[in-house]
Amino acid sequence: MATLITPDVRFRNSWLAAAEEFNGERMDGSGVYGDTSKERIRTEIAGDFAGFVDSLVKERFPDTPRQEGLVPCTYLWLVDCDEFLGSLAVRHTLNDFLFEQGGHIGYSVRPSARRQGHAARALQDALPVARDLGIARVLVTCAEDNAGSRAVIEKNGGVYEDSRDGTRRYWIGLPE
Repeated sequence: MATLITPDVRFRNSWLAAAEEFNGERMDGSGVYGDTSKERIRTEIAGDFAGFVDSLVKERFPDTPRQEGLVPCTYLWLVDCDEFLGSLAVRHTLNDFLFEQGGHIGYSVRPSARRQGHAARALQDALPVARDLGIARVLVTCAEDNAGSRAVIEKNGGVYEDSRDGTRRYWIGLPE
């Protein structure tokens, strides 16, 4: 059964194979920002995968230096046995951009593992993590045309608030 774990270098080969499947598309919740080209993945990230994983783990600490515009974030990987299935990020706070477009939780599932319930399970398992961080209501967003993500959010109790610039915004209340 798939489970959320702290990023771990032992998933290097599977993570890299998954990144290839994205074929340059955004890898939400992965900690890979900007250029997601195969070339960057092969050279920059694969070249220092241990450093990449270490940086993801450190992002959860408020005093970790980070790029302007980024907030403390707990990165988690969805894995099943030795296979990396996807990434998920729980952002501890919302800045203006995250409030409008990104939300508290971002996730992606590798293309070969989609439509198997992994995203719904990952979001479900991430909600207690958000609650433990003191987040009472989680904002989760998706593109207007992403019916799969919309279903995942709604399955997890997301209540539609509105759409802004092509992004649907949902709130999920977290009981104490």
